[in-house]
Formats: sequence, structure tokens, C-alpha cells
Amino acid sequence: MSRATGGNTVRRVSRADVAERAGVSHGTVSHVLNHPERVRPDTRARVEAAIAELGFVRDEAARHLRAGYSRTIGLMLLDAWNPSFMEIARGVEERTSDGPWTVLMSNSARDTVREQRYLREYAARRVAGLIVIPNDHVDDPAQLQLHGDVPLVVVDRAEPHGSGTMSVAVDDAAGGAAMAEHLAALGHRRIVFVGDPASQAPVHTRFDAFRQTLERVDGIELELFPAPLTVEAGLEIGRELAGRPPARRPTAVAAGVDLLAIGVLQSLLAHGVRVPEDISIVGYDDIPFTAQLSVPLTSVARPHHRMGLVAAELLLTVLAGEQPAQRHVVLPPDLIIRASTGVPG
Repeated sequence: MSRATGGNTVRRVSRADVAERAGVSHGTVSHVLNHPERVRPDTRARVEAAIAELGFVRDEAARHLRAGYSRTIGLMLLDAWNPSFMEIARGVEERTSDGPWTVLMSNSARDTVREQRYLREYAARRVAGLIVIPNDHVDDPAQLQLHGDVPLVVVDRAEPHGSGTMSVAVDDAAGGAAMAEHLAALGHRRIVFVGDPASQAPVHTRFDAFRQTLERVDGIELELFPAPLTVEAGLEIGRELAGRPPARRPTAVAAGVDLLAIGVLQSLLAHGVRVPEDISIVGYDDIPFTAQLSVPLTSVARPHHRMGLVAAELLLTVLAGEQPAQRHVVLPPDLIIRASTGVPG
């Protein structure tokens, strides 16, 4: 708040003004504002009365700058076009919205150069903490130099316990195994997996568990389409599969992410291939609108919103000067069975 000091000149009420009115030192005012338990009750009452009388408002921005940190949390998404990552962002925002924190969000768009640039920008802005859904391994020494001592939560990666970071991940090995077990139990033996295991560590984990689970089943023919994780790639794969003679088609398709599964589904239906009568499809992520598709999609649900909540909780705990009970959290997935999977025709 400002006050008139003569004529038309107006200035902000300072701590010195409060100290003068209360008859105390500038340091005592600072203690009342920051560590009131250290000040005698009668002295604290005088300072608080002076604050109320003068209408003093502390300059939070300046205080944080002097302390060397801000009230801003950096949140870097891997792909803002993917609804699952926006659900994570929603969880982060929901957990931080009732406090003094502002979330500054960016999108690396799966691009390493952009990812590095945003990390440097966050460092330049002296954010209090970071929540990152990474494209590359953020525990590499070159990247650690970018965020220095800033608390970091890595989402969608199970970091080793020796790392200085915190992490929130989903048990994607269990999710990949659940996809395979579901299709095998329905009787499928000619199966295609679509998605590039080399593109992202979670997709690699899903495919590895999927493949290993099917290796325990007799008579399985597994084919891999290492495609980008996009609807457009799924549309192209669907066209290719629809163009095969029925005897050479797979009876089931498992996708590394829902976006791929949606593209395959749309393309197969457009080319007259029935789902699930001719080809069953299972996706991964259970993004919000999978249940509303023309053929509702069977999918492995990952608790994206909860991932965001947990990531924010870990970071806020450290920013409060405390240690979280668990620095690396792994959440369970859940297979949601819908109309896109059935027994082979």
C-alpha cells in the first residue's frame, strides 16, 4: 500500500515506516513477518498494530528475488497434443492452486532441442522447482547442470533410487503384460504390436512385457510395426492391414498408445474391416474419449490425473523443507475392457 507524503507524491509504506511507528528495529519487523515465534508477544502485538494502521503490504516479488527463488513451478510436458499429458497437467494445477504457487507450463513436443531450451529458460527464471515429462534421460550430467539444485520431479520415468531426483511412474510392465494376457485368453494367435519401442522408455517397457508374456503362449505369431505415436501413423497401418488378404491379417492389434489405436480403428472401419469381429484392438493410456468412439476401445488405463497430483505433492513437500515418505512412486495400471476386443472370428 502507498501513502501521501505531501502534495501529490505517493510512496509505498516500507518496513522502516512500520519499525518507526512500532518503536522497534527494522530487524524486529522482519522477524514478525517471517519468524513471529521468535518475537515476544507484546512486541509482536505492537508491530502487528503498526502494520494494520499503516496498511503495510510486503513485496513478495522482491522478497523472493532477494532469497534467490520464485513462487513459480516449471512444468514441461512431452506432448501437449496428447490428452494423457494434459491430464497430468490438470493434476499438477489442481494440487498447487490452493497455495501461493504459479505453474509455468511448456511443451517440448518430443524435441530434444526444445527440451534443452526450456530447461535453460526455467533455470534463468529461477523457478522454485520443476516437474518434467522428459524426452531424454534427465539424469544425464549435461542436463543436471541445467537445473542445478532446483528440486526436480520426473514423471513417466521410474528413476533409480540413487538419483537426486524424485519420480512418478506407472508400472508399464504390468500394463504390457495385461494387454498380452487379455488377447491370448480370447484366443488370438496372430497379433500385431504397433508403436516404436525405441521412441520412449515407457513404450519400450510395454512392448518388452507384452512380447515376453506372449512367448509363454504356444502358437503365437507376433509382428512389430515400429511406428510414430500418432493417429496419422495408425491410419496408415490400418490401411496396410486392411489391404492384406484376410488369411494374412492379424486377428488382434495392440497399440503402444491410444492415439495409434484410434488411427488403426478408424482406418480399418473405413476399409470395411469389422472390429472386433475381424480384428480386435487394444490401446494404452485410456485417454478421456476412448469410451465414446464408434467402437469403444479396450485400453490399459494409466492414472494420469493422479500422477500429476502425486508429482506436485512430492515437489511441494520438498519446497516446504521436508522429506517425502517415498521419493519414487510407481502407480498400478488397470485394463479396461470394452467392445473393441473379442474372440477371433
